[in-house]
Amino acid sequence: MTSQAASTFKISHNRIEKMPEFKENPFKKRICRVFSEDGTGDMSFDDFLDMFSVFSEGAPRSVKANYAFRIYGKIFFLCMVFEEADLDDDSKLSFSEFEHVISKAPDFLSTFHIRI
Repeated sequence: MTSQAASTFKISHNRIEKMPEFKENPFKKRICRVFSEDGTGDMSFDDFLDMFSVFSEGAPRSVKANYAFRIYGKIFFLCMVFEEADLDDDSKLSFSEFEHVISKAPDFLSTFHIRI
């Protein structure tokens, strides 16, 4: 396989969603879309490696928070008590507000991962 062919090869989101690590995850489609460069859910090999790097136990809290916001932000906001999450009362959830709320969750780092 040439370097160009390898860079254009995509792993289908359908195949990724059937992996044991995602099979029962209700956010699997959203996760695939967030990590795919083009937003379709189909991933290049680099996208796939990035996803597993972020979900590894050793990924920094700031990286995990960034991707958690991109994956769960809107859903998280709808489920949270509005006054607790919306610190500036602008009726929107910013990344810094999201990060502030998850900083209060001591188990965030240990639960935002995938074991392979």
